[in-house]
Amino acid sequence: MMQFCRSRSNGRRCTRELGHRGLHRHRTIMWTDAGADDPRCPGSGSLGRAVPTLASGFPGGRAVCPDCLGFVALDPDERLVAHDTWSAASDHEAVERAEWFNTYGWTDGEPDAARGEPLS
Repeated sequence: MMQFCRSRSNGRRCTRELGHRGLHRHRTIMWTDAGADDPRCPGSGSLGRAVPTLASGFPGGRAVCPDCLGFVALDPDERLVAHDTWSAASDHEAVERAEWFNTYGWTDGEPDAARGEPLS
């Protein structure tokens, strides 16, 4: 699986490969590193709740970020820890993410996933 560049501009994600040289691009929009959005996800610090796990243990007590839909650890106050906007860390994680969302749905963890109810 190809890993994409993590740079964003006005919420648009660069569609070039990770580590590319030159300008970032999303369709016809191009930008430099200086013009990129802050990589920190705006969902950092928001309230969260650990979502149910698959038989494999994924996502291991993490919550789904409502902004980037990444699985993020919670601090002791049940807030999402500071994190960058999500991008697959590995092919294995991408497979587990797909299985989780196909089981519990494309939500931010509310309401079905938070209650641990698989899709019917």
